[in-house]
Amino acid sequence: MSDGEPIEIPIEDTLDLHPFQPAEIRDAALEYLREAHARGFKQVRLIHGRGIGVQRERIRSLLASLDFVASFTDADPSGGGWGSTVVLFR
Repeated sequence: MSDGEPIEIPIEDTLDLHPFQPAEIRDAALEYLREAHARGFKQVRLIHGRGIGVQRERIRSLLASLDFVASFTDADPSGGGWGSTVVLFR
């Protein structure tokens, strides 16, 4: 994915960030969130994985900076637990 070509991200209620390079995750998540919000989604889920929590913290920092995000929390266990973040839009 680092060949410089734009990546087409399907706008659904879940985005799995695993296919992206770490340097691409913030921008990919931001564009996805903007588009999902613009399309009227009320809630989405970002799958960032568990690891040591670096991507989780980066995603949550991004979410905290967005005025159209009402809240965010860990997904329930069936949705990935702390390896996923559920986002509620305003």
